[in-house]
Amino acid sequence: MTEAIDAVETSPTWRLIPHLQAPGSVQMAIDRWLLEQHRAGHHPPTLRFYTWSPPAISVGYHQRQLPDHWATLRWQDAPLAVVRRPSGGRAVLHQGDLTYAMVTSGLKGDRSTVYRALCEVLIQGWRSLGVALHYGDAQGGYHQHTNCFSLATAADLITASGTKMIGSAQLRRGTAILQHGSMRLHPDVTLAQQVFLLDKLGDGQPLLPAPLQSLSDDVLRRVISHALAQAAEAVLAIQLQEQPLTMAEWEQIMVEHDAATLEDETAAAAPDQISD
Repeated sequence: MTEAIDAVETSPTWRLIPHLQAPGSVQMAIDRWLLEQHRAGHHPPTLRFYTWSPPAISVGYHQRQLPDHWATLRWQDAPLAVVRRPSGGRAVLHQGDLTYAMVTSGLKGDRSTVYRALCEVLIQGWRSLGVALHYGDAQGGYHQHTNCFSLATAADLITASGTKMIGSAQLRRGTAILQHGSMRLHPDVTLAQQVFLLDKLGDGQPLLPAPLQSLSDDVLRRVISHALAQAAEAVLAIQLQEQPLTMAEWEQIMVEHDAATLEDETAAAAPDQISD
């Protein structure tokens, strides 16, 4: 039986937002809104899982140098959008993946300790599905890579063969923390090669064990989300209460979305005024 880890002193009741499929800019607006609402004391800690539809590339908040060829990339006859995350890190292709987000506060320790406290949820959840994950150990050179998944740092989770499966990033606002990350399931190899100019993707081995490979996308997402939700309750010693976003919350989120879109457009028009 999994024991609750010592690094956590958080609320015993978290909100679980059901899986949501939406454009990347909307997903990032939701994560930003959840963080700010929690920081202000208006919203409980939250766990949610989501997918990006249509697929998109997300970049870290301070990642300003983007490859020129991204402007010509297409997926199913539509341009491949580039969306800026509120968190740091490098570029992630959100296609054939599942994204998690946790918003909370009251976690003890430094940034590394908090990362590991929340990543333990991922480790335990995936272990229950037959996937053993451990932390990466790459040292230095991170900012020389455009692709988040080209290097596995101590904040990332890799498979037994050394393939990076989960890349996470974190943002703090006061004592409130947003940690979100991409869990690679079955990425389109050709698209990933086009985005990151790769000769190959990973070691060629399936990321998922055989029992999971045969599941449809919808069933697979449900199975993974359920396993990770159970792990969160055990590891963090919390109780999850499922509650979809309300219409009133959606209205607030879209205000956040529109404001962020305007900020990105302004930044693109005056890149020399922005510093990392």
